[in-house]
Amino acid sequence: MRNEFDRIVIGGGAAGLFAAGWAAKSGLRVLVLEKRERPARKILVTGKGRCNVTNNCTPQEFIAAVRRNPRFLMSAIYAMTPQDAMACFEELGVALKTERGSRVFPVSDRAMDIADALVRFARQGGVQIKQATVSELIQKDGAVVGVKTEAGEEFFAPLTILATGGKSYPGTGSDGSGYALAAAVGHTILPPRPSLVPIICENTDKQFTTLMGLSLRNVTLNLIQKKTGKVIYSELGEMLFTHFGISGPLALTASSYMDVPTDYRITIDCKPGLTAEQLDARMLRDFEGSPNRAFGNALEALLPRSLIPVVAAKSGIPAERRVNQLTREERLKLGALIKAFPLTPQALRPIEEAVITAGGVSVKEIDPRTMRSKLVKGLAFAGEVMDVDAVTGGYNLQIAWSTGYLAGTADL
Repeated sequence: MRNEFDRIVIGGGAAGLFAAGWAAKSGLRVLVLEKRERPARKILVTGKGRCNVTNNCTPQEFIAAVRRNPRFLMSAIYAMTPQDAMACFEELGVALKTERGSRVFPVSDRAMDIADALVRFARQGGVQIKQATVSELIQKDGAVVGVKTEAGEEFFAPLTILATGGKSYPGTGSDGSGYALAAAVGHTILPPRPSLVPIICENTDKQFTTLMGLSLRNVTLNLIQKKTGKVIYSELGEMLFTHFGISGPLALTASSYMDVPTDYRITIDCKPGLTAEQLDARMLRDFEGSPNRAFGNALEALLPRSLIPVVAAKSGIPAERRVNQLTREERLKLGALIKAFPLTPQALRPIEEAVITAGGVSVKEIDPRTMRSKLVKGLAFAGEVMDVDAVTGGYNLQIAWSTGYLAGTADL
């Protein structure tokens, strides 16, 4: 009996602990096997250490934010809605707040509070959490009946839940090892690739040396397909220039649309609150106040200081030109540049730097009502190990809560 349980969960992250907690709440004996010494480590790096717990949206809005296989998640999101997840964490003693974009965070702004609550949720139901690396799924008569660890220990249960995460942030234990376990029992693995990851851009005239560290707020990023000219993604928000290109919420979400980065171009509207005509009128007013100022010094009221020389260089207007010498054509060209500052994507940063992983276990082989394998009995899945992912804003953790809940409670 010592090695026999009702549920075995492989992976002590968000989805795994949530699944374990709900299974234990139903009176089941549950074992969580986590390779790291402490569970829920990846939670600590989410939301810049604040943990964007979920998004306070409707199920329909949630589905619209899912990038891959949204229909697969319909049953899960209605079974455990964002509001249900929020209620669960508040019952566990974590006060929550909703910020811009309906993003939900702990009032404390401490991701550790969510990690601790997950562990507490599991332990209060009697879940055993053991540090161990699973090397093999044990099969008998075509069904998964347990697991074997690298240390040679064997544990048995009628249902094993695979919640090992993707390949992003491998230092937290999310190293892609679950793919091999699923493949060994016949599941198809779609090639893992980075999603929600910084974008490497062409460094024209070493512009990122000047712009590195510049954070822009209330700008609009437009992702445009080169071949068709179609705007694939457009959103107002925040972004950050780095030494290699761009990062921050807008860039990360844009990356999830870019299967081949070189097929796209990006423009940044630095003044989305103004039309082209309003921007031109604003510049005229600024210039009339100091008609003899050098052009390069006359944009300080419009743009961040470090962006001005880059914009000036791209405009082709000599920085020392007096503003009262600017032609209407030059001024309109400058305005167009401010409304559509161009960037050329070259590649995405490595999967190790991604917030989440796209790809994974094919959802065609998983029952969306229970998260159980359609191919082999005794096996279920939860979280990022599956081929499901969403844009930024708390949606990916909600995938963990919803799929974890179904995996832990279905058929009870």
